[in-house]
Amino acid sequence: MSTVDWIVLFSTLFLIVGYGVYKTYGPKSMDNYLRGDSDMNWWTIGLSIMATQASAITFLSTPGQAYEDGMRFIQFYFGLPVAMIILSVTFIPIYYKLKVYTAYQFLENRFDLKTRTLAALLFLTQRGLAAGITIYAPSIILSTLLGWSLFWTNIFIGLLVILYTVSGGTKAVSITQKQQMAVMMGGMVLAGILVINMLPVSFTEALHVAGKMERLNIVNFEFNLSDRYNFWSGMTAALFLFLSYFGTDQSQVQRYLTGKTLSESRMGLIMNGLLKVPMQFIILFIGVMVFVFYQFFQPPVVFNKVQTENLINSELSDNYFQLEGEFTETFDQKSQSISDLLVAIKAKDKLAIEAAQAGMKSAYAKQEEIRKDVKSLIVQNDASAETKDTDYVFMRFVMDYLPVGIVGLLFAVIFSAAMSSTASELNSLGTTSTVDIYKRSLYKEGSDKHYMLSSKWLTAFWGLFAILFATYASLFENLIQAVNLLGSLFYGTILGIFLVGFYMKWIKGNAVFIAALIAEAIILLIHWHNGDTLLGVTINIGFLWYNAIGCLLVMVFAALFQLINRQK
Repeated sequence: MSTVDWIVLFSTLFLIVGYGVYKTYGPKSMDNYLRGDSDMNWWTIGLSIMATQASAITFLSTPGQAYEDGMRFIQFYFGLPVAMIILSVTFIPIYYKLKVYTAYQFLENRFDLKTRTLAALLFLTQRGLAAGITIYAPSIILSTLLGWSLFWTNIFIGLLVILYTVSGGTKAVSITQKQQMAVMMGGMVLAGILVINMLPVSFTEALHVAGKMERLNIVNFEFNLSDRYNFWSGMTAALFLFLSYFGTDQSQVQRYLTGKTLSESRMGLIMNGLLKVPMQFIILFIGVMVFVFYQFFQPPVVFNKVQTENLINSELSDNYFQLEGEFTETFDQKSQSISDLLVAIKAKDKLAIEAAQAGMKSAYAKQEEIRKDVKSLIVQNDASAETKDTDYVFMRFVMDYLPVGIVGLLFAVIFSAAMSSTASELNSLGTTSTVDIYKRSLYKEGSDKHYMLSSKWLTAFWGLFAILFATYASLFENLIQAVNLLGSLFYGTILGIFLVGFYMKWIKGNAVFIAALIAEAIILLIHWHNGDTLLGVTINIGFLWYNAIGCLLVMVFAALFQLINRQK
């Protein structure tokens, strides 16, 4: 990057961190530290909720996913507005009535201490690991693109977040997330405008190319349990995930517990439900426009530049250059088919359109085969090399084509997103550890100041844990799917416990506790054996369905165990 880009990047990050520390330094009480004195307005809550969910993974993986797979990921969010309405009507009023610091306090009030502790521990396990991924995910991409050490990139992001999160608590997280959301969405929209202006064809023609290359596949009504993203998984399986994430995950619950009133918190959630789908649509559409851009300008064979350079400097360089030459020839063939397509569309020649589309698809398929061959060479050169390059697509485009200053701004977008989501996670981990474990079960006689300080120390502990996990983590197939998978393994069980508590009033603590343990064990077994054949049946279930399955298992088992206990 240029000097201007470095100035833009670091000035943006340090201004946000400095502002957060300045505005919230020195909280006077536990309530101020954990709930920010409950004085947030609805739009601050809404932005904070969106910023918590919109991690760096969103801005790194989502455009790359659209590049590779089109717009169909948007279906994952179809159930979000419905979930926000359900939570506003049911969950939030109960939390406000009980005046809780965490969602899990409700469970002791409804069931018993062991159920509260179990749910809190499930959350701490899932969110503690997720915090590591939200640091690691951008670090591995940014360290590669910037030429930094992965170790020091993890530490840089982690320490920045720890600094203002430990200093100002919940209010610092919420205040800084407003600035971070402005940077994130402003930067992404600007990138989208630039890529559209850089296209050598009109916007309408770009849409034709994207459509014929099957990148505008927004809705799929085919019901398929193994398909992660279709209308039915979005409206059912993902709905369970959103209910659990926004209704029982402390990283989100803590955002709207800071509201001035119940109405402010409700409006913040509804704001998130109304704006999140368009926001995700914009990010995916930018990825599609980057895909169209690379139909007119030759893309790299592999978007991870470091892996390509390692291959060029190896004994397999001749093999690589031969494949690169074939890739160029195929790209030229595809370019001719695209030109023929646009001419045929203008002439409204249906047969010519079909012929050009077939030529495009054939050339693109050949390009993908060449990419696979190059990735095989990368592995042959280095068995430990990561060849999945979807997460590098967008930032490689940014570095290769966008003007000076904008590159630094887009890197600030990624860093800001990493900081915003990680800050919420550390804040909630510190709160849950203090309120649900330390204060409730380990040390009950401390002063208000003691628990405020313990919250700070535990927040710092989870920050260091996240950095440590990030340092030793390995790259998942796709970063955004990694976070959703990790959540899906635990969220269904947690949501099941809460739904039993809200709606199945006749079920007691022992029944739901045992049901939750069994349901979680079944979900883990399903995941470990997904793709295997057991008793003549092949298990092939998309991980989003774990949320619905886990939740329903808890509810069914809890009802059965309670009935058995009554009969005894």
